[in-house]
Amino acid sequence: MKSQPSSSQTEKRTFSQVFWAVFPHACFLCSLVIYALLGALMFSHVEGNRESNETDAYRKFMLSLWNLSKDLSENETSNEIFKNRTHELLSDIDFIWFTNPKKKWSFLGSLFFCCTVFTTVGYGHTYPVTRLGKYLCMLYALFGIPLMFLVLTDMGDILAAILSTSYNKVRQLQSKLLSRLSCKRYCKKRRESKPRSSSVRQNKIVLREPLNIREVLQSNSSCKKKSGQYRNVEMFEKLIARENEFLAPPKLARFERWSSCPELDKRAMMNHMIDNIDNIGKEVEKLDVPFLLMTFIVFAYISCAAAILPHWEHDLNFEGAFYFCFITLTTIGFGDVKLRHPNFFLFLSFYIVVGMEIVIIAFKLGQDRLLSLYKKLIFYIGQKNIQHKTV
Repeated sequence: MKSQPSSSQTEKRTFSQVFWAVFPHACFLCSLVIYALLGALMFSHVEGNRESNETDAYRKFMLSLWNLSKDLSENETSNEIFKNRTHELLSDIDFIWFTNPKKKWSFLGSLFFCCTVFTTVGYGHTYPVTRLGKYLCMLYALFGIPLMFLVLTDMGDILAAILSTSYNKVRQLQSKLLSRLSCKRYCKKRRESKPRSSSVRQNKIVLREPLNIREVLQSNSSCKKKSGQYRNVEMFEKLIARENEFLAPPKLARFERWSSCPELDKRAMMNHMIDNIDNIGKEVEKLDVPFLLMTFIVFAYISCAAAILPHWEHDLNFEGAFYFCFITLTTIGFGDVKLRHPNFFLFLSFYIVVGMEIVIIAFKLGQDRLLSLYKKLIFYIGQKNIQHKTV
């Protein structure tokens, strides 16, 4: 007789199972965070300590600006010429001339730059200037972008599982409510259709004894039509399947099947964790949620940040913040909207990662809908072509 495991052993086993189930996802996310912090230290040291020497282009620009200021007069015609010359001169400005490297490439500024690199947003406000910084940026992106895609794929599975489960539960609840409503309407109509003066009839409850094997075979029409040999084979197969179904021991959960031996438990948990890692990206492919619902979730998600962002970016209204968040989450990153306080936006990095995943799922569903549309179109054109040739 095997002794039943105690409550403390069961709690330890449950804790270890939960830990090993969460451990791979936490590893991916922590690796991305550590990679971003190391990149911030590297770029703040390389780009922040560069010397801001006055280049020849800067000295030439300042000389032209000084000469232009001397030509300013009160004549309207000369002022038009002055405006045209000013536009031409200002178009050649390089803002690196007027920025302090240590202030621009602080730790938080470098961290914001690293996030724009491996998320492939690339606003263009901050970029490396030194030759070493450019080489390190290419190397950093070479490893950071795959790591970011791995985190997005892993979180996409979790998000897809949550969305599919929620959607299925809502559908089940909806079907239950509709069935109850239809049942109530049917019972109400049936009661109204019965005459009031009719006597209430008692329903007779008929208790039938269980059928024996001969009666089951006689009542089965599929056995009557077949020949004796095949009928006997099918009969015994059905009997064996039914006996196995009743006599089989109840299926144990995956955690209960594991042995009480700690080494076997750890090995089983490790195999289960490796299987989960191998199946990364499968939940997103199996997700079946209406595209309109996913589009609504995307716009609702962006609207939440668009309502918060103008509180610290006073130059942005809701419309501008919505545009900026959409450009960010879709990784377009034009750079036309410049944040005055990017450090605050950096604290919403988790929001950006989740939002990018929601947008990717929406794009995946849109891709599936476009593929099905193209398949129907090609099939329709092929049928028309076949019909035209036969005629």
